[in-house]
Amino acid sequence: MSRFTTSRRGFFAGAGLAASSLVLPASTMATASAQEAEASDMPDQGLVRRIGLGGFTILTVSDGMRPGDGPHPTFGEDQDPEAVAELMAENFLPETRFVNGFTPTLIDTGNEVILFDTGMGANGRANGMGRLRGLLEQAGYAPDSIDTVVLTHLHPDHIGGLWEGEEPAFPEADYVIGQAEYDHWSAEGAENVMNAVGPLAERTRFIGDGEDVVSGITGMAAFGHTPGHMIFHIESDGERLALTADTANHYVASLQRPDWHVAFDADKEAAAQTRRQVFGMIAADRIPFIGYHMPFPALGYVEEFGDGFRYVPATYQFDV
Repeated sequence: MSRFTTSRRGFFAGAGLAASSLVLPASTMATASAQEAEASDMPDQGLVRRIGLGGFTILTVSDGMRPGDGPHPTFGEDQDPEAVAELMAENFLPETRFVNGFTPTLIDTGNEVILFDTGMGANGRANGMGRLRGLLEQAGYAPDSIDTVVLTHLHPDHIGGLWEGEEPAFPEADYVIGQAEYDHWSAEGAENVMNAVGPLAERTRFIGDGEDVVSGITGMAAFGHTPGHMIFHIESDGERLALTADTANHYVASLQRPDWHVAFDADKEAAAQTRRQVFGMIAADRIPFIGYHMPFPALGYVEEFGDGFRYVPATYQFDV
């Protein structure tokens, strides 16, 4: 068996991971200055990771990193702080500080250029984030070369880069959003969200569980983090990869302890169930995955470990 190839049956056996009656607490958009941050002149050295998957070219792009206190109570919200600190120490991590990264993904199929999520955008640049568009351009993908922008869900760190001032950041792009996700935020009347995505609705295709973005890229319902959160199965020439978005947002706390509550999850029990299902499939099929908040380049594997999973970062698997 190769590094990527197993049948699609195992991965799609869990299709339809949706949980019903989810309630998402109100959230607010980040409000930082629109000051520009300088981007690296060498995007492929530390800020952009480029790999091949069959006939596809995939780039993971660091939109920036944000250090802060934690991981408790953001992760392990329902646990004692000591339990979270102990887990961090066991994994050679600081007990009371962590760094959150933000990693959009671009897939060039050869026929279309598809961007998954848009990072923080202008509002993040005063704090060293919002680097996506500039780094993509340095890597050879001008803003007007993006054909489709897929939004895995509608949290601020995924939709913040949709606009540059009054103009769409990717002016030639069409958009794909999960129908359940859009319906939820629309019904909630979430002004900040709808101000960002509402004006793009005429250029948006709304999809459900099991529907393709293009041939080889299929959406799966993975609800819990938000009511319409979606992940994506990527396949080209028999090689496979999962794009898991925010199913797990800390490579230790969310994977080794998948049942621990996460503050940003709308339905915490549904999110935990989804984590177990999604990463159980990925571990069983031994395929790589990209997670939006995994340590950059956000690319790796998982294996069963105790009552959860262990994250194994990718090294040279994609270079040989």
